Amino acid sequence: TTQLAREIGDYLATVPEVTDYQIYAGIAAPVNFSGLVRHYMMRQGPNVADIQVNLVDKSRRDDQSHALARRVRGPIKEAADRYGASVKIVEVPPGPPVLSTLVAEVYGPTFDGRVEAARMIKEVFTTTPGVVDVDWFVEDDQQRYDLVVDSERAAVRGVSTGQVAMTLSVALAGHDGGRLHVGPAAEPVPINVRLPLASRSSAESLSELYVYSNDGALVPLSDLVRIEEASGHKSRHRRNLKSVVYVTADVAGELESPVYAILDMKKKIAELEMPDGTEIEQLSTAQPLTEEGYAMKWDGEWHITYEVFRDLGISFAVVLVIIYLLIVGMFQNFTVPILMMIPIPLTLLGIIPGHLMFGAFFTATSMIGVIALAGIMVRNSVLLIDFIEARLADGLELKDAVIEAGAVRFLPIALTAGTVVTGSFVMVFDPIFQGLAISLMMGSLLSTILTVVVIPLAYYLYRARAQQN
Repeated sequence: TTQLAREIGDYLATVPEVTDYQIYAGIAAPVNFSGLVRHYMMRQGPNVADIQVNLVDKSRRDDQSHALARRVRGPIKEAADRYGASVKIVEVPPGPPVLSTLVAEVYGPTFDGRVEAARMIKEVFTTTPGVVDVDWFVEDDQQRYDLVVDSERAAVRGVSTGQVAMTLSVALAGHDGGRLHVGPAAEPVPINVRLPLASRSSAESLSELYVYSNDGALVPLSDLVRIEEASGHKSRHRRNLKSVVYVTADVAGELESPVYAILDMKKKIAELEMPDGTEIEQLSTAQPLTEEGYAMKWDGEWHITYEVFRDLGISFAVVLVIIYLLIVGMFQNFTVPILMMIPIPLTLLGIIPGHLMFGAFFTATSMIGVIALAGIMVRNSVLLIDFIEARLADGLELKDAVIEAGAVRFLPIALTAGTVVTGSFVMVFDPIFQGLAISLMMGSLLSTILTVVVIPLAYYLYRARAQQN
């Protein structure tokens, strides 16, 4: 593991944007946001390593960290494949608190069945274009040696089981025999006594170890201990009291939204035959009720996206109702508020092309911008219609009042849109709030232009029909 980490580090040293890196072999790196939510901070053992990479200041490079991650993924993956290792390229800045971008939770009646189902799903992940860093929470088979003390033979030789266990523990794991006080060191350095690596790396080396019997004779440990080979225990995971196997992956392609990858893989997974001969049940938002059959729940960023847009959609609906009630209370009319809310859907005519123009995805912050624009655009409608009704009260003709409202109110409405665009522009280059800025800027620009035309025209048609009736 350390050798692979060093090879990856040697490659990273050739990347111009990389200043330095640190390798943590066998232990977890210092806690950061990604390590916290993805449980990297809990990893330890000889088969894991973390490499933390530091980049030059953003003012001295053209690519952001996401583009750099995509660029280095290929060479790092090639190095990992030579060792049969699994490697992940993870960005440290905060992201959704999920195990990975794509997560498949596999449920089933037996552990072996869940592992087999997860293996087939993992193969689908691996063969799907744009899906990278595929892994699962199942360790490969690892050989384990159980050193079992023959208590009867030990008793005959005059050796206790505790002596044998202590001797093996010191030989293999070592024993702190004292402490060394070094001047520059802040803490005493433990002196650990144990066999050299070559003498403790094979079961045959036990024949070279001896233990004293009660009568002072040296007894070889190979006469007292038998070696039993077995497979190492595999981790088992549960979520909400249900046994589960996780399959994880990331997306790095032309379309980096996990939804597109899920749509591509759903059909392939539906064709898989489970160990009991049935089809797997695919769920999008909830765990299966029971573990009697094989089921899979899509999790990761998709689930966060679903919850966020569901909650924001409900909030948006509540906002529209409240706005409608407020305008009804002001104008004492149930139809005019509907006319005033026409600019709300018109904002999409600027928001959607705006995201395409900037090459950005429609994110949760984009939805927040849509909700914020609802209030701003309705305010412009209130200004127009209130002015029209005021001029009608002064005795002006409907047509003249409508034309005058558009001419007089255009400047303050345009200034409102200008301030929104100016205030939002500073967020355009932020990777998190870019969607919010695009929604506010492009939505307010186009909607403002349409509002000063559509709202007076709609109100004119409404009043003209009412006068005819």
